[in-house]
Order: sequence, then C-alpha cells, then structure tokens
Amino acid sequence: MLTRTNKGYQYISFRLSVIWFAGWWFRHFILFPVRFMIAIAGQILLVLSAMLCSRLPAGKVKTAISRYATKVTFRILARALSLHATYHDRKNMAKRDGICVANHTSPIDVIVLSCDNVYAFVGQQGSGLFGFIQKEIAKAFSHIWFERAESKDRGAVVARMKDHVKDPNKPTILIFPEGACVNNTSVLMFKKGGFELDSPVYPVAIRYNPVFGDAFWGAQPTMQAHIWSMLTSWAIVCDVWYLPVMNKLPGEDAASFANRTRLEIAKRGGMVDIDWDPRFYSDDKNVEVSRWRLKQQQILSETMVQRKTNATPETFPETDTLVKNAPPDPDVRNTPIGRV
Repeated sequence: MLTRTNKGYQYISFRLSVIWFAGWWFRHFILFPVRFMIAIAGQILLVLSAMLCSRLPAGKVKTAISRYATKVTFRILARALSLHATYHDRKNMAKRDGICVANHTSPIDVIVLSCDNVYAFVGQQGSGLFGFIQKEIAKAFSHIWFERAESKDRGAVVARMKDHVKDPNKPTILIFPEGACVNNTSVLMFKKGGFELDSPVYPVAIRYNPVFGDAFWGAQPTMQAHIWSMLTSWAIVCDVWYLPVMNKLPGEDAASFANRTRLEIAKRGGMVDIDWDPRFYSDDKNVEVSRWRLKQQQILSETMVQRKTNATPETFPETDTLVKNAPPDPDVRNTPIGRV
C-alpha cells in the first residue's frame, strides 16, 4: 500500500486513501528536505575534494586520496536517494587494464557503480559553472571530457581513451554504449566506439526494482522532474551484476564484439535484447529531426515488409541509405556521460 508507482492518486477506499496521503506527506515533507540537504552537501564536498586533489602533485598519494574521496562523495549522494544496491559477483569487478560497459537506465547509474568502485567518465565538456566543475573534477579524478567539435571526430575520442587505458595509475573507464536511457526492461544497440580499444571489457548489468521508486529517465519530461521523482520516492532499489571479463575474438570486429557483450548483459539482467538504434528511441523536440526519424522508421518498416513478402527489390530503397544526409542528433534525454 505504500509502494511508489508512476500513477497518481486513485480512490479505492477511505482507509487506503488515508494511508496513501500519509505516505505522500511523509515522502514530501520529511524525506525530501533531508535528502535535498544531503544532496547539496554531497555536491559541495565533491567539488571541494576535486579542487584539493587537483592541487596535489602526481603520484601514489594523489591517486589514493582521489580514489577515497570519489567513493565517499558518491556514497553521500547515494544516501540522498536512499539507494539500496545489491552487488553480485564482485570478484568480476572491473580492473584498470580495460573498460567497464553497462546498460543505461538513468543518470544515477554513475552513482550506483561509483559507490562500489572508482571509474573515469567520458563525456562532453560543458560551459559556465558546470564546465568549471568538470575541469576541476577531471584534474583530480582523470575523467575524459571532449569539446563539441572533437566529439564529431570519433577517432580522436577513441585515441584519448586508448592512452587512458595504457596508464595503470588511472581508474577504469566507464561508458554506456547505448547512448540513451532505456526503460529498464530491454537493452538497445551498443555503439562500437568503446569496443575499438583492443582492451578487456568488463560488462555490468544494472536492473532497478520500480516498486519503491522508478529510476528510469523517460517517465518524466525533464531532468528536474526526474530528480524530484527520485527524491520523493521511498527508495531506489537495484541489483548490479559484474559479469566475467570479455575479450575480442580473433577476426571479430568492434560491432560484433559490442553485440556479443550486449547479449550477455541482457541475459544476466533478465532484460530483452533489442537490436534497435537508440536514435530512433528518444523523444525529440527538434521538429526537423523528428520528421526525419519518422520518415526513416517508415522506410525501414516498409523495407522489412517488402523482404517478408518477397516483393521486388526496386519497390523500396535499401536500409543502408537511411542514415545518409541525416540532420544533427540533439542530446534529448541522452545523458552526456559515456556516449562514444
């Protein structure tokens, strides 16, 4: 009766209504203020610890302090969400000789994983105050931020990631190859950029239990609404499975390696594997891009029907021409962390 769902109040009986409103009042007027103060304190501590660690000389002392500060600050942020994460098969936890890849449900995936290990994030460099915070954090915790112009050159980003993996003093790179938040029931197509490093891949499957709080970013229209929903939930409950390390097979290309890894993550997390590009999944406010995607989806569906019914090849164009002359892809509901 006190569980949290995506639906609003529904009258069943007077007694249940009293219990529901009591729980609503407790979550919004008791839990939320406390959690909000904890979240602010955690963010301030994260910035201050990053600025302090960035001033230390490079060496083992800086590495040890940075790793300790990272775990402490992210665990404080986890307390703000009343996060209850169960980690399975920790013997398979990612090591520094490779990269860690995981399915993506919410921006808090970063918090969930960083409570148990230290990772370096890959994302786009912001501007203003957020950009300043990113730069300070990168100096202390070895995150990889790239400019918008460089993000278009995937080879340059991959090269920086290769240099990072070769340094044994830097933490493991964490990426979310889907590039978009998915609804916690399926795993979509992985981008192949992170699988071109010729280094070991440590897969991680994350599965949230939506009974006490829905962590999926997509059920709410904005990031502010998403944060509000989580801070006013009873708790965020999830399971994390560390899968055995995977390596590229002889003669296997990056795309095949990415698909094989995606299948293992979906299987371990009990999710459905869908070979579908997340670009067609997100809900865009850009009218031009939305119209283009709608047209491409129609062409793709007609092509699949044509192949099923053995129609003539001249009826519809081939699917490999769908992405030609595509408009720019805006970052709508796509988190900047881990997109490669």
